[in-house]
Amino acid sequence: MKITKLVRTLSQNQWFKNCRNLSSGAVKESVDCVVIGAGVVGIAVARELSLNYGRNVLVIESDSSFGTGSSSRNSQVIHGGIYYPPASLKGRFCVRGRRILYDYCKEHEIPHKQIGKLIVATRHEEVPKLSYLLNRGNENGVEGLRMMEASEAIAMEPHLQCIKALWSPTSGIIDSHSLMLSLLGEAESHRTTFCYNNTVVGAHFEGNQIYLHVSETETVKKCDHHSQQHPDILLLPKLVVNSAGLSAVAVARCFRGINTGVIPPYYYARGCYFSLLSSKVPPFKHLIYPIPEDGGLGVHVTLDLDGQIKFGPDVEWLDPIDDISSIQNKFDYTVCADRAKKFYPEIRKYYPSLKDDSLQPGYAGIRPKVSGPGEGFADFIIQGEETHGIPGLVNLFGIESPGLTSSMAIAEHVATQLSV
Repeated sequence: MKITKLVRTLSQNQWFKNCRNLSSGAVKESVDCVVIGAGVVGIAVARELSLNYGRNVLVIESDSSFGTGSSSRNSQVIHGGIYYPPASLKGRFCVRGRRILYDYCKEHEIPHKQIGKLIVATRHEEVPKLSYLLNRGNENGVEGLRMMEASEAIAMEPHLQCIKALWSPTSGIIDSHSLMLSLLGEAESHRTTFCYNNTVVGAHFEGNQIYLHVSETETVKKCDHHSQQHPDILLLPKLVVNSAGLSAVAVARCFRGINTGVIPPYYYARGCYFSLLSSKVPPFKHLIYPIPEDGGLGVHVTLDLDGQIKFGPDVEWLDPIDDISSIQNKFDYTVCADRAKKFYPEIRKYYPSLKDDSLQPGYAGIRPKVSGPGEGFADFIIQGEETHGIPGLVNLFGIESPGLTSSMAIAEHVATQLSV
């Protein structure tokens, strides 16, 4: 949607009130709620605010459609909630989000399958880590977890090699695009407007009022690091949710007047996927995960809803990029075919019969991290006024896995926080 069409759209809706033209040429528009970013979490937040709280929401998305970033470049797995500390947001929201998500999928006929997951130990020294994950999952309230001897796991998956395994029956797979499409449709039916091809390039504050700076994405892409960005429109919202995913930290840092000391550092970790060349019968029927590694859950087996097998993601820490490049979405999603050389030995630890030359490049995703290499666990960061001091603003940082599973629970939490 062009910015001129956005202004026209806003003016046609009774909850948006045109204020005045600025001498700079930008237009001021008073709005109710703005959600920055139309990934699965942003869409879920917009739906929650409009459907259950009666708010009028404008979603600003820099790309030409919804869910083009991390939301569509992941394993499409519904996680049980095993890996995360019991008091963490990841632990709470994953378990709550999974339960809501399964109910929502059944009610709205979203394609999904609860196929279960085996987390496998392939060396004796890994077995204590399985016991640790079992205890952690039980603390989080994950249902049905149990340890399996190798014989039982291999009876379930004859191509599997392991010493012991942890069975998680509540894990599953989902068509994330269908999920987002359903959530989006509900949001649009309840006073939410989605505006694509527009980018939030900054903000400033006058008293308790946030002024969001918005420009057309094409204009933003033409800007270099030395030119000053003049917004095409200034939005004056009552509430703002920064759900910009990979760019969330960069967007927050462009808000003039915010306490930058509370904005976390950010890191990017690319994860590549490789598909298994077509076989008459897929070698696995369940999700197969190794012991987690630094920065990720290990190169695992996942299936799409048609039974196609893929492996990934790995963890490749990327060099930092500047805020402007982040906002301009200058991320590299290239999958280099040579990376398969690193995949084969990792996969053969639990799937020793994997044949040479049977992997083909799939796709890549990038994780928005708030902890770097070797720094260990980092939780979701959901910042409200109590942290940054700005009324009506919620920042969502580090919404990586299990963000898809947690999306509707995050939306509940954000909406509750903004309604206080």
